Amino acid sequence: MKGKFKSFFSFFSESWAELKKVRWPNRKELTNYTLIVIGTVTFVTIYFWVLDIGISAVIEAII
Repeated sequence: MKGKFKSFFSFFSESWAELKKVRWPNRKELTNYTLIVIGTVTFVTIYFWVLDIGISAVIEAII
């Protein structure tokens, strides 16, 4: 049982040490990344919406 707690705390101390090495984005970078993600998601959503309408129209024409 003692070994399990040691490995448990060891995991978290090593994880914390790795998090200290991370280069976190500043506010401007975070804003830019967020806008890129929102734009990409919007583009892909509209693309699949148009594709769905097109496929639906083709299927309705066949049936």
